Amino acid sequence: MTDVIPGFHAVVPAGGAGTRLWPLSRAGAPKFLHDLTGTGRTLLQGTVDRLLPLTGEGGVMVVTGARHQAAVQAQLPEVRPQDVLAEPSPRDSMAAIGLAAAVLEQRHGDVVLGSFAADQVIDGAEEFGRAVREGVEAARAGYVVTVGIAATGPSTAFGYVRSGAPLGVEGAPSVRHAQGFTEKPDAETAAEYLATGEYRWNAGMFIVRARALLDHLHAQLPTLHDGLREIAAAWDTPQRDEVLGRVWPTLTRIAIDHAIAEPVAAAGGVAVVPGDFTWDDVGDFASLAELLPAQSDASARTLGDESLVLRIDAAGTLVAPASGRAVTVIGVPDAVVVDTPDALLVTTLERAQQVKAGVDGWRERGREDLL
Repeated sequence: MTDVIPGFHAVVPAGGAGTRLWPLSRAGAPKFLHDLTGTGRTLLQGTVDRLLPLTGEGGVMVVTGARHQAAVQAQLPEVRPQDVLAEPSPRDSMAAIGLAAAVLEQRHGDVVLGSFAADQVIDGAEEFGRAVREGVEAARAGYVVTVGIAATGPSTAFGYVRSGAPLGVEGAPSVRHAQGFTEKPDAETAAEYLATGEYRWNAGMFIVRARALLDHLHAQLPTLHDGLREIAAAWDTPQRDEVLGRVWPTLTRIAIDHAIAEPVAAAGGVAVVPGDFTWDDVGDFASLAELLPAQSDASARTLGDESLVLRIDAAGTLVAPASGRAVTVIGVPDAVVVDTPDALLVTTLERAQQVKAGVDGWRERGREDLL
């Protein structure tokens, strides 16, 4: 089912540096601007490809950093320039999504918006569309709706959302009350969660009426709400730059999960719609390896030109020959080798989460050129 959902707008926050995918992903060219899965489309383009059939032309808004605005517009000719909102500096997801909500309300009234990160990989368009449609119906009933992903195992890398009783909203038969959120539990706790059948991964997708989102923000963080309202009122006027430059740096840095989802869930105002599609946030090279097609050695993965890679007794390796040089891996199973023109990463799939520490190390040495 791909019919456009009336009154629905998609917001795509496109931020972050994706430091655990360094040196492919960097502050100047973060992971959402890259084709990391060999589809011929970047993660950002794939996200918009999923959303346009649900919103129709003019229904997708991207919020990104000013330094990425030109690249985003170049990759997304189908998104109107006025629908790419450029942040002067990162202020976390609440400011980004709140700005989009305030601008959308200013332009279109109290529409329903859905926030979907630019750097997630999803397979299953029909099921994704079903979840969004039910989520929109629940949002029209006044709820903040999150999408709960069917967990494939007791991951410690993701947060969890707990489902309660059915919501009972017409047009949203599978939506349930959300009983609360838990941030990245340990493995034992995660296994206990999944055994109950009540928990799903929290993918950070939210669907809500624009005015409801802003009203919740006003109740929780009135100063942030007022600042975003002031910026939105000036956004389509000649005063935008002045107001943005004056107000934006003063805004509170906080994630939407902490600003709205958690406190509103505690008050009974959050619902969860099950998302039974394949989902991954491509958080590190280990998760990326799972998304890439296998080579002749079924456990080996290559991001790029396989003819540049030679493996000998190196099962399970992930190699990205991004510099164009030949890469040989001998006797190092489960290695990760990422070769770019100015930086080389060598680690293992087991240590993939520690790549961020390497980025921090180069930052401490003052090598901003590598970041």
